[in-house]
Amino acid sequence: MLRALYTAASGMTAQQMNLDNVANNLANSSTAGFRRRRLQFQDLLYQNLVMPGAAATQQTTLVAGLQIGLGTRAAASEVVQLQGDFNATGNPLDLTIQGNGFFQVTLPSGETGYTRGGAFHMDAQGNVVTAEGDPLTPAITIPPGVSSITIGSDGTVSVTQPGQQAAQQVGSIQLALFPNPGGLNSIGKNLFLATTASGDPIAGTPGGGDGLGSIQQGYLEQSNVDVVEEFIQMIMAQRSYEANSRVVQSADEMMQQLNNLAR
Repeated sequence: MLRALYTAASGMTAQQMNLDNVANNLANSSTAGFRRRRLQFQDLLYQNLVMPGAAATQQTTLVAGLQIGLGTRAAASEVVQLQGDFNATGNPLDLTIQGNGFFQVTLPSGETGYTRGGAFHMDAQGNVVTAEGDPLTPAITIPPGVSSITIGSDGTVSVTQPGQQAAQQVGSIQLALFPNPGGLNSIGKNLFLATTASGDPIAGTPGGGDGLGSIQQGYLEQSNVDVVEEFIQMIMAQRSYEANSRVVQSADEMMQQLNNLAR
């Protein structure tokens, strides 16, 4: 019965973490470019009271053993890389990736961050940056006083000066692709960092035929959180938590009965 208490407690702890993950997904359901996470669970060690295949007699072995599980734990938090819906904004520096890939930005630490959030701005020097001021990689600078900014599906950035009809190319946006995007490290602010689990980034031209998606100007990709699914996960986590708490209560009642026998 003591084993049941600890086993049920592990289930309650796991479902609390599951609810924490659901809460984070729901809190970011309106965050542009957000990628929801999904918890994965695994069972813990087993206590082998009778090993499977142990000798029953000199000529026979046990077909099945006697193993008691010791609970569960959260094993991984996977980033789900499904495409979110597109929202038309009309802002020339609002960009979305139709397909696979990430925008690359240079962080203050010098590292390269990766993001699906395409809400970019211009700083005082005309550099295209994120809301936090992190510049795109490779850097793109918009000349002052331009009348229009055009970004093609291949990432080509062109501007038109007042009084001129011919467009002038000022740079090109490159995207990055990972062998395992689910292994990226989330650091907040819609940013990811590469890890050994994600593999090294493969940078290239958008829509270039190497698996990278194309860029759409004037659109923002919304969060890929499915609110209905998250509410279902929340209900399931709550019911599982209640079931494990009921096991704790039942084990406590059985122990109380044993204590009463000694009176």
